[in-house]
Amino acid sequence: MKLYDDLVWRGLVKDVSSPEIEKILNGSPISFYWGTDPTADSLHLGHYSSLVTAKRLAAYGHKPVLLVGGATGLIGDPRPTSEREIIDKEVLNNNIEGIKTQVSRLFDGKAEIVNNYDWTKDYTYLEFLRDIGKYINVNYMLNKDIINRRLETGITYAEFSYTLLQGYDFLHLFRNKNVVLQAEGSDQWGNITTGIELIRKIEGKEAYGFTMPLILDSTGKKFGKSEGNALWLDKNKTSPYQIYQYLINADDSLVVHYLKVFTFLSHEEIDKLAESVKNEPEKRLAQKALAFEVVKDLHGEEEAIKARKTSEEVFSKGYSEEGMIEETVNIDDNSNLMDLLVLSKVAPSKSEARRLILGNGISINSIKQTDPNILVKDLTNGSSLIVSKGKKTHIKVTLVK
Repeated sequence: MKLYDDLVWRGLVKDVSSPEIEKILNGSPISFYWGTDPTADSLHLGHYSSLVTAKRLAAYGHKPVLLVGGATGLIGDPRPTSEREIIDKEVLNNNIEGIKTQVSRLFDGKAEIVNNYDWTKDYTYLEFLRDIGKYINVNYMLNKDIINRRLETGITYAEFSYTLLQGYDFLHLFRNKNVVLQAEGSDQWGNITTGIELIRKIEGKEAYGFTMPLILDSTGKKFGKSEGNALWLDKNKTSPYQIYQYLINADDSLVVHYLKVFTFLSHEEIDKLAESVKNEPEKRLAQKALAFEVVKDLHGEEEAIKARKTSEEVFSKGYSEEGMIEETVNIDDNSNLMDLLVLSKVAPSKSEARRLILGNGISINSIKQTDPNILVKDLTNGSSLIVSKGKKTHIKVTLVK
């Protein structure tokens, strides 16, 4: 199966700018780009779904140019409901370095990483208006879905202009890096087409773009920082075990889709796992494969083996015989670790809960916790977690809001 057919089979193609996309992706090597603004010092699983697609293109022979938005990050692309907070320049630069390190590791140092601040910092406002602004009609911009949705509640001029900045990125990379295709999540479609329009009008040439559907969790939310369910790719922010545990708990209805999106398993391997979901769901073979493959790609095989071993120890039959208790507790966004320990009957009071935590006696998902005030929502990205008191008391807690 050729590249484009594989992407379609995996559900990774939503919008295409031209029917020529299939021919281009299946043809001789081209340069393409994917970009992100550095809103945090780490990427998350939502980004990873797009980066895996970029890795597929690279494996086929296409050259990846990965853009970190040092310029566009100073503005922030329009969100559906409200304006993004302005990020301090020092924080932004720290975020850029973190993301560059992650991207370089994911692509084994073989992707070219660029920063759009490098080609915009000396571009004057008047020059930008003359060179770029004159080619894009305001009505064209108003018809962009993300802008149109904000007109009723209000949109600042800075956000309104964002699509011009990203469109210029595509034009610059087309001119200087021979980049002829942009691939992003579907929320970036309007910005992709602005770049294609600029290249067509200014250079008189054709460029291309396609989007991937945004990946949703079991609640119908996209994976992302703004949604409050970020699974960070930095293992100091989200441990390999936490990612493993989140994915091993994937719903049967979603796991095959996740296997297609997030892993490099073959069609035959995924089809076989899909059969296991249908015929022997209790074995959770698909979920185990998903969790292992993602952690392996993100953090290496050693970390994947370690996460799998920890998970098996926690949920094994022998572990249950020691008294694995199951509790369901009601929490809200302000519930902290002490609240969790009291509600799950690990501690009789908050003062005792605090004593246990400060005495290094409490672990969540096998990770020692020392902050009594840490919020429960910051301890897990799923609907359940394992509370351990010492080495022998382990409670599987299902969280209900």
